[in-house]
Amino acid sequence: MFQSYLFPISNAFMSFPVAALVFTLPFLVVQYRRHGYINKVRAVVLYLLLLYLLNAFYLIMLPMPASRHNAAPVGSMIQHVPLQFIQEIRRNSNIDPGNFLSYFSIFRQPDFLLAAFNVVLTVPFGLFLGYYFRTRWVVCILLSFGLSLLFEVTQITGIYGFFDHPYRIFDVDDLITNTLGGVLGYRIALWISALLPRIEQLDSKVDYSAKRITYTRRGIAWMLDLPFWMIPFLTLHSWGMQGAYWITTAVYFVLLPCCTGGRTFGKWVVRISISSQDGRSRLWGLIVRYVLQYGVLIGANVFLTTPSALTSLPSPWTGIPYSLVMLLDFMFLIHLVIRVFKRNPVLVYEQLSKTQNRITWPDKQQTSAENLVEDSI
Repeated sequence: MFQSYLFPISNAFMSFPVAALVFTLPFLVVQYRRHGYINKVRAVVLYLLLLYLLNAFYLIMLPMPASRHNAAPVGSMIQHVPLQFIQEIRRNSNIDPGNFLSYFSIFRQPDFLLAAFNVVLTVPFGLFLGYYFRTRWVVCILLSFGLSLLFEVTQITGIYGFFDHPYRIFDVDDLITNTLGGVLGYRIALWISALLPRIEQLDSKVDYSAKRITYTRRGIAWMLDLPFWMIPFLTLHSWGMQGAYWITTAVYFVLLPCCTGGRTFGKWVVRISISSQDGRSRLWGLIVRYVLQYGVLIGANVFLTTPSALTSLPSPWTGIPYSLVMLLDFMFLIHLVIRVFKRNPVLVYEQLSKTQNRITWPDKQQTSAENLVEDSI
């Protein structure tokens, strides 16, 4: 019987890297937004929760029918009698009242093993609710029941109509045993919580002035900013407006941060901002920073994509601008790699503009945190 569980578990572990990759971006955004940094304990717990949910899903859903057009089930697909599994265990067990050892045969019965599996299935769920989410026991019961109900509805509907017919029954005993497992896990979490780091105290001693804003964090902010910059740019470009790139870049990355304390939408989401070295956002610093970043480093590449950019040059000279831009890109790449490996996060356009990134965390940040360190990987 246990051999049948290895197939869904192995599938869960094989698909975990893909699920973790999809999960990582929203995870980082939420952690930066809610906590201001990434805590290793919190990250491990949440990725373990993801791995558990994958295992639970595959254990419930696999194996699936070979075809979407599966055969119609024979008989009722709903078991509505509570605790029916107890009757099944008693009926199928060879118990001799005069022989105490015969009672141990219950533990080998498939009905007992199935009920025990359904209890164990949601024990980790209760552990997460009790330890990480710190829910009340009533909430744990409701969420455990809701998770079990989700499993049962998914099965009885043939994964919501994906299959022509249900391929597993809706069993009210599964609702009972799954909910029991969640409550049991919740109680275990309360017993062992003294041995583990307390989730609600993970951020109590965090010094935000010593936290580094990683390149990953900045990259996420840029990804969130990209649609807000690109939509106006494409709109102006489709209207044939000359300099659409320069106009939208100046408005979004210079004027907007100047009016919002150094924040764009993406930086606001991940709680960082651009400021001058004295801690204040200044127009001149932003202009120098983004002229170098978007005007020179990125703007040179954009300039070469303009159809009329090089038409005035004689044909033997047209290769020179391309060579210069490639050299500029290569030099900046080498500069970035050196800064990463030396853990010196300040890039050239930040040095020249005398600007820096800082965490904007007014509720938890101390006054000294206004002067934040720059980025590293």
